[in-house]
Amino acid sequence: MFERHKKGEDAILVCLDFGDPDYRDDVDEFVQLVSSAGVTPLHVVEGKRSRPDPAFFAGTGKAEEIALAVRSHGAELVIFNHQLSPAQERNLERVLQCRVLDRTTLILDIFAQRARTSEGKLQVELAQLAHIQTRLIRGWTHLERQKGGIGLRGPGETQLETDRRLIGGRVKRLKAQLATVQKQRSTQRRARQRRGEFTVSIVGYTNAGKSTLFNALTKAKLYAADQLFATLDTTSRKLYLDSEHSVIISDTVGFIRQLPHTLVAAFRATLEETVEADLLLHVVDVSHPLRDMQISEVNKVLNEIGAEQIPQLLVWNKIDLRDQPAGLEYDESGRVIAARVSAKQGLGLDELRRALIETMNQSVKEDE
Repeated sequence: MFERHKKGEDAILVCLDFGDPDYRDDVDEFVQLVSSAGVTPLHVVEGKRSRPDPAFFAGTGKAEEIALAVRSHGAELVIFNHQLSPAQERNLERVLQCRVLDRTTLILDIFAQRARTSEGKLQVELAQLAHIQTRLIRGWTHLERQKGGIGLRGPGETQLETDRRLIGGRVKRLKAQLATVQKQRSTQRRARQRRGEFTVSIVGYTNAGKSTLFNALTKAKLYAADQLFATLDTTSRKLYLDSEHSVIISDTVGFIRQLPHTLVAAFRATLEETVEADLLLHVVDVSHPLRDMQISEVNKVLNEIGAEQIPQLLVWNKIDLRDQPAGLEYDESGRVIAARVSAKQGLGLDELRRALIETMNQSVKEDE
């Protein structure tokens, strides 16, 4: 048997086509996602299937092909661009003789690397434990054995049951700590509402340029990089639009397709900043070939957290890559619906501020 806990940074990637029209772009995004985790992709194994195989997800023949790629490239890790069941991971590890991760575990690992604040770390740990709870038995047959030896005999509890109980206790404590954070955030929001402050949350697909836009508007120095999930922790600043208007603007975590539900649940305290906002700045990479899909995926998550009714202002970012002019777009009733900007180049930011002022004034009229 291989040592399952062995660390590996060189991986074989597995991407299967189940008839998705965006499959090729999905593969490219997955390679970028793996690289963001600090893993070196050695080879990509691809294939077509009508449905997942119950035992090996990819089927027996494809599992043998993956095993051959592992041996020929000297890989220590296999990562699937799909969600695997605990049984499928266990079966694959027995055949491949190396660690097997699915897309959910990969994203959780990236979040664990990126978390900086104590709140962010709590949220990531909670999501990881919720995921691990369903997979304790996978590949760890020693955990099923009865404990024995001096000091360990007696109650008849197996190591697996002990681990489940300890994880359950830790999850309970983490939820209590996050509930305290949630209460503090709620108190802060009520204070802002009493002061009549207009709140704006920046949302969007990961790597769309949200933190770059936040920095350009507020002169903040948040970490921004050309990689997936560069920013996890929500940051808020007061943004003065002119001498009479100001807003509280917040930068939030980016979304991605097949975002693990455990992450959405764990980050609910943070995402409530989005749910309680007066306006969402939906940042879109206008140069990306799948921008319409990315908009749809962001809206799916917004629906999941209950933010679908909040007004949105689309921000078409990275116009410098498409040679588009900066400016605003209006609907038939004269309401601003989108702004074209380049956060990196500083183009269109004055127009975006004007759009925020117009939206604030329109909101006040509707309230009256």
